[in-house]
Amino acid sequence: MGNNLEINNLSLIFSTGLLMIAIFIDYKQKLGLGNEIFIAGLRAVIQLFIIGYVLSYIFQLDNVLVTLAMVLFIVFNAAYNAHKRSEGIPDSFKISIFSLGTGTAITLGLLVFTGAIEWVPSQIVPITGMIASNAMVAMGLTYRALNQKFQDQRQQVLEKLALGANEKQASMSIIRESVKTGMTPSIDSTKTVGLVSLPGMMSGLIFAGVEPTEAIRYQIVVMFMLIAVTSISSVIASFLAYKRFYNDQKQLIQ
Repeated sequence: MGNNLEINNLSLIFSTGLLMIAIFIDYKQKLGLGNEIFIAGLRAVIQLFIIGYVLSYIFQLDNVLVTLAMVLFIVFNAAYNAHKRSEGIPDSFKISIFSLGTGTAITLGLLVFTGAIEWVPSQIVPITGMIASNAMVAMGLTYRALNQKFQDQRQQVLEKLALGANEKQASMSIIRESVKTGMTPSIDSTKTVGLVSLPGMMSGLIFAGVEPTEAIRYQIVVMFMLIAVTSISSVIASFLAYKRFYNDQKQLIQ
C-alpha cells in the first residue's frame, strides 16, 4: 500500500481556495460570517503549525511528566471553552474542569490499563485531544440545554417545588433531557460510522498504510471511548450545574 503522505507548500497554498469558496458563499448570501471564517482559518493554520512543532519535541523527549503536562493543558483548554458556552451558569469553569477531568482520567486510565494504548506521548496526546474535544462539545450542549429547559419549563419546576419536591426531584426531567442532548452527537456518529463517514483515526491510519481491518480495531476503541467520556462528562456536569439555578433558600433563581 502506498505511503506517500507529503503535501508540498504549493499544494497547501492552493488548498486555501477551499476557504475562499466558503468566504465567497458567505459574501453572496450575506451571512455575515466572512470575518469569522477568515479568522478561524488563520488561527487554525497558526495553531496547528505551533502544536506540530511542540508535539515533535514532546514525542522525541518521551517524558512521563511532560506528557502528563500536555494532557492537563488539553483538559484545561477544553474545560475553558466548555465554560464559555455555559451562558453564565455560576462556577461553570470549576464544573467543567471537574467533569471533563474525571471523564478523561477514567477513559484514559481504562485504555492504558487494558493495554489498548501505551503511556507514550505519540498515543496519549492525540487520544486525549479526541476525548477532551468530544467532552467539550457534549458539555457545551448540556449547558445550553440546561439553560433553555430551565427557562422553558420554569412553571413546571415551580409547581413541583410548591408540591414539596426538592431541587433534584424538581429538576430531574431537565437533567435527563440535558444529558441526552449532550450525548446525542456521539451516539449518532457511532450509529453511522462506516455507513456515512470514515472517522479521523481510521482514515488517518489507512492513509498511513495500515491495513483497513487493523484500522477498524482502533476506530472501534475510539468510538466506544467517545461515548464513555461524553456520558461521564455530561452526567457530572448536569448534576453539578442544575444546583446553580437555585438560590440558598432552595428557590428557583429569576
